[in-house]
Amino acid sequence: MILRHVTVDSAEPYEIARFWSEVTGWPLGEGDVPGDDEVLVDAPDPVPGLLFIRVPEAKAVKNRVHIDWQPDERTRDEEVDRLIGLGAKLFEDHRTPEGRGWVTMHDPEGNEFCVEGR
Repeated sequence: MILRHVTVDSAEPYEIARFWSEVTGWPLGEGDVPGDDEVLVDAPDPVPGLLFIRVPEAKAVKNRVHIDWQPDERTRDEEVDRLIGLGAKLFEDHRTPEGRGWVTMHDPEGNEFCVEGR
């Protein structure tokens, strides 16, 4: 078995996929347009893509699964600042004075994700 996509329920698939496309630098799926009920953020092989699917209900509780990201071109702290500029919100700060730790954030629809150090 090969992990193909990580699928996320969404109120506005195109808008949240655009956010994640900006975050990752990965393109949207070919032909995906505003108003689509399913929108893909197409990752480079062998990384699974992020698939956002419209659902009628709002997010109500903490995600059971979330993604941990590790920056490859910036420090963790630079990446956190960049993500806030793109519309993410800082949720829990687990950074330590000696530079270790991670930051838990919310994307614009409230989905949790973490940014770790290198």
